[in-house]
Amino acid sequence: MRKELYFGLSIMAMILIGVVYTLPSPADMTNGHLGLLMLSLVVVAIMLGFPTAFTLMGMGMIFTYLAYDRDISKTLDLMVQSTFKVMTNDVLISVPLFVFMGYLVERANLIEKLFKSLHLSMARVPGALAVATLVTCAIFATATGIVGAVVTLMGLLAMPSMLKAGYDTKMAAGAITAGGCLGILIPPSVLLIVYGATAGVSVVQLYAGAFFPGIMLAGLYILYVIIRAKLNPKSAPPLSEEDRRVPLSPTLAALKNAVGTKHAIAALLDGLKGRASGTLSTIDVFKQFVIALLPGLFAAFLFGMVYVQLTAPVETDHAADGLVSFDATSSEIQPSTNADSGDLAEPPSEEGGLQEPEGSNTEPGALSEPEGSTDLAPPPAEAPPAAVAAPDSASPSMEASTEAAVIPDAPRGFWISLAVVGALLALYYAKLSYERLEVFKMLLQSFFPLAFLILAVLGSIVFGLATPSEAAAVGAFGGFLLAAAYKQLNVGLVRESSYLTAKTSAMVCWLFVGSSIFSAAFALLGGQEIIEKWVLSLGLTKTEFLVLSQVIIFILGWPLEWTEIIVIFMPIFIPLLEHFQIDPLFFGLLVALNLQTAFLSPPVAMAAFYLKGVSPPSVTLNQIFAGMIPFMMIQILAIVLLYMFPGIGLWLPEVLYK
Repeated sequence: MRKELYFGLSIMAMILIGVVYTLPSPADMTNGHLGLLMLSLVVVAIMLGFPTAFTLMGMGMIFTYLAYDRDISKTLDLMVQSTFKVMTNDVLISVPLFVFMGYLVERANLIEKLFKSLHLSMARVPGALAVATLVTCAIFATATGIVGAVVTLMGLLAMPSMLKAGYDTKMAAGAITAGGCLGILIPPSVLLIVYGATAGVSVVQLYAGAFFPGIMLAGLYILYVIIRAKLNPKSAPPLSEEDRRVPLSPTLAALKNAVGTKHAIAALLDGLKGRASGTLSTIDVFKQFVIALLPGLFAAFLFGMVYVQLTAPVETDHAADGLVSFDATSSEIQPSTNADSGDLAEPPSEEGGLQEPEGSNTEPGALSEPEGSTDLAPPPAEAPPAAVAAPDSASPSMEASTEAAVIPDAPRGFWISLAVVGALLALYYAKLSYERLEVFKMLLQSFFPLAFLILAVLGSIVFGLATPSEAAAVGAFGGFLLAAAYKQLNVGLVRESSYLTAKTSAMVCWLFVGSSIFSAAFALLGGQEIIEKWVLSLGLTKTEFLVLSQVIIFILGWPLEWTEIIVIFMPIFIPLLEHFQIDPLFFGLLVALNLQTAFLSPPVAMAAFYLKGVSPPSVTLNQIFAGMIPFMMIQILAIVLLYMFPGIGLWLPEVLYK
C-alpha cells in the first residue's frame, strides 16, 4: 500500500477514534452530539472520495430527518428553502462569468509567449527561469483562476526548460506549484466570492483587501528564489548566452545591418531621416519608433491625467472674510463681540436688546397707531437704515471671491514621482538596444494585454465603477477579444469553454446548496451552540482565537480542499468573530492566505498531482512535495506579517470605502 494511503487512512482512524472517545453513550446522546457526529462523518466520507456536494446534502438530510423526529415534510421543506436561498444569491452570478473568462484566456495560447518574454527580460536576474515562472504563474493564474490548468501548462512549458538549464528539481517543482496557486488569492478570485457569499462579506471589499497580500506573497516567493539562487548558484544556474539570445524581427535586423550596432533610438532616428540603406521603408521604421516611444507616451498620458485632476479649479461657495452675503437671513448675521475690531456694532441695551414702549397709551404725547391701521406698513423700497453698505473699495475683492475659482497647486509628491519616473525612463532609453526593444515588443504582445484585462476588471470593481457580476461580464468579453486577437477564437473553443464553465459552475452551486443544507442541519441540531460554548469556555484572547482558528484551517488543508473548508467550516467560525471583535474581512484575508496551503499540503496536494502528471518520469512525487515545503513556510510567514501589520490588507478598503 502506498504511503499516501497509509497517511489518509491514519487520519480517518484518528477522527473516528476521537469521535467514539468523546461522544457519550447512545442513551445520553443529545441533538448537539448528533451534530458533531455528522461533522465527523462528513469529513471521513469526503476523504474516502465521495462527492463533496452530495455528501453534504445527504448527511444534512439524514440528520435533519432525525432532528425533526422523523418528519419528512419538514425535512423536505428545509431542503427546498435552503436551495432557493442559494439560487437567489446575486453574488454567485459572477462565478460562471469569471470561470468563462479564465477558460477563454487559457485557450488563447498566451502562456508560452508570456513565459518566453518574461524570462528573456529577466535574463540577468539570479534564478531568472524560476522568477519568470513565478511571475507567469501569478499573472496567468490571476487571469484564469484555474489552478489545475496553470500548473499543468507551466509543467509542460517551464519544467523541461528549468531541468535542461540545470535547475534543482525540488526548486523547479516548488516554483511551479506555488506560483500556480496564487490565482485563488489575487483577485479576481472565485475563492473570495465563495467566502464572501458564505460569510456575508462584501466581495468588493474582499477584492480590495486581497490585492496587496497577494502581491506580498508573490514578492516573498520571488525574493526567496533570488536569495537561494545567489547563495547556491548550482540550484539555479544563470542562463547561457544561447538562452539569452533574442531573435530580432526583420525590420530591426535590417536596421541593425544598415545602421550598425548603434543605440536603438538613434538608429531609428537615422532610419527616419533616410540614412539607412537597403530594403527598409520609412513606414516600417516609423512603426518601430512609435513602439519604442510607448513607455514615455503612456507615462506622459498618465501623469497628465493625474495633473489635471490635482489642479482642477475649486469653486468657492462662501464670501470673503468680513462680508455678508445679501441673501443671508437675520439669524445668520451675528453681531461682533470684539469692540476693538473696528466694525460697526449695535449700541448696547440695558435690558439686553431693544424693547417695546410701555403698553399704556394714556400718557399725554404718547405715540399711537393711526386710525384704521391694524398692520404695520411695509418698509420702503430703499435699503433700511440699519443696513450698512460696504465700502466701494471692497466690491472688487467680493467679485473676485465669488466669481474666480481657486486653482490648487500640484502637491510635492506628484513632482517627486514625476522626477523619479522621468529618471527611470531616461535610464531605460539610454540602455535601449535592439534586443531590449524586441523583448519589449514580445511583452507588448503577451504581458500587457493580460495585465490590462486584469486591471480593467479589478479596477472597475475596486473603484466602484461596476459590480463583481458586471465586471465579470466585461472580463468574459475581454477573453473573447484576446482569443480573437490571437486567432484562436472558433466554434470549438467557445463550445468547449462553455461546457467546462457550466460544469464548474454547477459544481460550485451544488456545493453551496449542500453547504446550506448542512449548515442548517448543524445549527438545528445544536452543534454550533456546543462549539461556541466550548470555545468561549476556554477564555481565549483575540490573538489566541486567531492562532487556534488558523492552525485548525492549516490542518484541515491536509485532507480537504479549499472549497470544502469554506463551505463546511466557515459557517462554524463566522458566528464567533463578533464575540472576539474580529473583522470578518480581516479574517477572510487570513483564511485566503492560509488556504494556499490546501493545494500544497499532502496527501491531497492537488497541485503536486497536476504537476506529476505532466513531468518527466525522473521527477518523483516526493521531490515535488519536498520542493513545496519552503513555499509553505513562506505562506505561514505571510500570514504572520498580515496579522502583525493588518494595514497590508485593510488599508485599501478603508481608503476606498470608509
